Parts: sequence; C-alpha cells; structure tokens
Amino acid sequence: MLPNDPVMLLSYVNTQLRDHYKTLDDLCSSLSIDREELILKLSSIDYQYAPEQNRFI
Repeated sequence: MLPNDPVMLLSYVNTQLRDHYKTLDDLCSSLSIDREELILKLSSIDYQYAPEQNRFI
C-alpha cells in the first residue's frame, strides 16, 4: 500500500527509485501504480519527475 500523504509518498517513491528501479515506468509497472496519477499527486506539492536523475525534484 502506498502512502496517501503526498510528502510521505514522495519519500517512498524516491527511495524506491533510488534503490530498486531504473525508471519511473519500471516502478509503476512493478507496483501496479497509475503513472499519471502518481505524477499528478506529486505535482500537487510542486515535484516533477526528472528522468535524467530518476527521481522527483
């Protein structure tokens, strides 16, 4: 289960990307997460995915 709070979600997702997944698509596929929904939720706290860094900044 993913954290519902956007800040906690950010921390969780960035940790997963750093430690386990090479891309956001890999993470979303593996965890059955809707990519666009995740991007929208994290954009609500002004974070965008940076593919060159493989994290939300």
